[in-house]
Amino acid sequence: MESNLQKYQAFLKTIEHGSFTKAAELLNYSQSGISRMISDLEKEWNLTLLERGRSGVWLTSQGEKLLPFIKSLCREYDALQEQVDELAGLHTGLIRIATFSSIATHWLPKIIKHFQADYPGIDYELLMGNYEEIEAWVVSGKADCGFLPLPIGSPLETIHLEMDELLVALPANHPLANCETFPLEALCQDPFILPKTGKRVDADQIFTRHHLQPDIRFSTFDDYAIMAMVENGLGISILPSLILKRAPYNIITKQLEVPAYRNLALILRSQKNASLAVKRFLEYLNYRKS
Repeated sequence: MESNLQKYQAFLKTIEHGSFTKAAELLNYSQSGISRMISDLEKEWNLTLLERGRSGVWLTSQGEKLLPFIKSLCREYDALQEQVDELAGLHTGLIRIATFSSIATHWLPKIIKHFQADYPGIDYELLMGNYEEIEAWVVSGKADCGFLPLPIGSPLETIHLEMDELLVALPANHPLANCETFPLEALCQDPFILPKTGKRVDADQIFTRHHLQPDIRFSTFDDYAIMAMVENGLGISILPSLILKRAPYNIITKQLEVPAYRNLALILRSQKNASLAVKRFLEYLNYRKS
């Protein structure tokens, strides 16, 4: 039974990531080992579960029909294992966390450091994505929990954490480098570098609320690339204060004359039904401020 469950888990990870290689990395197997386990399943059932190609792997129609049952079996096994862990004490487990760069850089190392001191046997998988991807991963179960600005569109549970102020990032020699607060209309007077976080953009709330039309010349998902471009005088930007902490660039940050914030929260499907490892992890969220 355990051998079959390993094959089912290999199958699910391969489908999630579209790659034998990625599944092997996550499950600590060789690429050939993952491929062999799925081939064994296909031989046992006399079915073709996956199509293989240069661009990756994908489900056949037979695989599509069996996928919900395999997912259900793995969920039930995980629930059994979690109950055993709860009875025996939390010694092993995996927490899959969906997040973005500022949280991964400034909060998670502190939280995990304290959590790991008490539960050294727990492993972590960080899934880095934009806001839409993070929400979708938690909804689908690919991630156990995630960090997102509120509001969100899905019926997930949320735990409010912090209001993160949005600041203007300027080159050190900018004419307004010495202003007390940055005028809103000045956001439209320089080339603007837009931080893309998916369909939702933090700066949009400012532009919409104050009827501004900035001169957007660049857009990127990489906060550090934005800071480098600002440093080199390519434009100005609006970034969350969290990512600007200990920024290794010669830039200046200013509060807007009308302050703006993103409302950061942890999201998950259900605290009640979360694994024991995740429930314990939630107790350590305040260590982000340590």
